[in-house]
Amino acid sequence: MPHPKNILIYNIKSLVGIMNEPYLLKKGKAQSVVDSIDDAYLLITDNKISDYGPMTSVPQSSDYQVIDATDKYVCPTWCDSHTHLVFAGSREQEFVSRLHGKTYQQISAEGGGILNSAIKLQNTSEDELYDSAYVRLQGVIATGTGAIEIKSGYGLTVNSEIKMLRVIKRLSESSPVTIKATFLGAHAVPTKYKQDRQAYIDLIINEMLPKVAEENLAEYCDVFCDEGFYTVEETDRILSAAHKYGLKPKIHANELANSGGVQIGIKHQAISVDHLEEIEEEEIRLLSKSDTIPTLLPACSFFLSIPYGPARKLIDAGAGVTLATDYNPGTSPTGNVPFLMSLGSLKMGMLPEEAFNAVTINGACAMEVEDVLGSISIGKKANLIITEKMPSFEYMIYSFGRSHIDTVIIEGNIEYQKAT
Repeated sequence: MPHPKNILIYNIKSLVGIMNEPYLLKKGKAQSVVDSIDDAYLLITDNKISDYGPMTSVPQSSDYQVIDATDKYVCPTWCDSHTHLVFAGSREQEFVSRLHGKTYQQISAEGGGILNSAIKLQNTSEDELYDSAYVRLQGVIATGTGAIEIKSGYGLTVNSEIKMLRVIKRLSESSPVTIKATFLGAHAVPTKYKQDRQAYIDLIINEMLPKVAEENLAEYCDVFCDEGFYTVEETDRILSAAHKYGLKPKIHANELANSGGVQIGIKHQAISVDHLEEIEEEEIRLLSKSDTIPTLLPACSFFLSIPYGPARKLIDAGAGVTLATDYNPGTSPTGNVPFLMSLGSLKMGMLPEEAFNAVTINGACAMEVEDVLGSISIGKKANLIITEKMPSFEYMIYSFGRSHIDTVIIEGNIEYQKAT
C-alpha cells in the first residue's frame, strides 16, 4: 500500500452522504434522506476521513496534497453487495439465443447458464481466473466501487469451488478495495447429479463446507433457492450445515418464482435475500419487520427482460432496500453502479436519494462494513468519489450511459483518474 498522505479536497460543490453514528440501514422514509454540505472541504489523514466542513473553516497547512473540486461533488464510493466477479469466459451466445426466443430456464435445462460457466471455469487455471477478475475489478473501481462482495458458484466441484474462493482471497490481498467472499456451491445442480440431487448436497455439506472453513475462504454461504434450482427444504439443510462452520447466510431468492426463499432467509436470519423479482404482499410485509435486507438487482431484470424488484413497495412498507449489480457473465454482465441507480429510479420508482443510499450505506450494511464504509464520516476509510463538474448530484442518475466520475480514491490513494 502506498505511503499515506494528508489530502485536502477543497471547494467541493457539495459533500454528499454525511452520516453520524450509529451507522444504520436506511429504512422507509429515512431512505430518502441524504445529508450534505455545500461549498465544503474534506481532509484525509492516514488513509481515513479526518475532518470535513464548510469552506469557511477550511484548515490551512502546506503539508496537504490539495485537490480542487470546484463545481464537483464528493461522495462515498459504492458498496456492491452481490456479484459473481470471478468467472471464466463470457456467454454472449446465450444472449443471442434469448433474442431468438429461448428463456433463461430453457437455456439452463439444455446445459447452458450456470452449468456452461462451470465447465469453462473447471478448465481454467487459478492464475487465469485471477488475471481476468483483476481486470474486471479495476473496471468497477473506475465506475466508483470501493467495496464488493464476490461469490463462488461457477465451480460446482470441490476443487473448482475452492479454486474460485482462493482467487477471491488473492484479489482481497492484492487490491485496496474491501472484498467479502461468499461460498455458493449451491448455485446449480451439476449435470452428473441430476438424478441424485441429494448426493450433490451431501458433497456440499460433507466436503465443500469443511474445506471452505478449514482455509477460512468465505464469510457467507449463499443458496440459489428458486424454481428449478434448490428447494426450501434443501436450502434449510445447507444453511443449517453452514451455520455449524460459522458461515453467515445469504440467499438468492424469488428471481424466477415466489419460491419461499424470503421466508427461509428470514428464518435463518440471513444478512440479505437477493433478487426478489417475484414477491407478493406477504413477503414485503415480512421483510419490513425483519433485519434481513432486501437486495434488488435491476441490471439482471434489464438484461433478462424480467420484472423488476418492487423497490417502491418495499420502501413504502418501511423496509430498507439495497441495490447491487449481480455482475456475472450470463444475466448481468455489468458492474456499473451509476447505471444501476438510473435503473432504480427509471424502472423501480426510487427517488435519486433512495437509490444513492441503496448503493452506499445500505450496501455497506448488506456487507457488514457499515462501520468503516458507506458514508462520509470521520474515522471511516477514505474511499471517495469526486465527480466531474455537474449541475446537480441528481444529474449523475438522470444522465445515464456515460461516466460522470473524475476521480476515485481508495483508502486515501487515487486509484482512478479520468484522462483529460
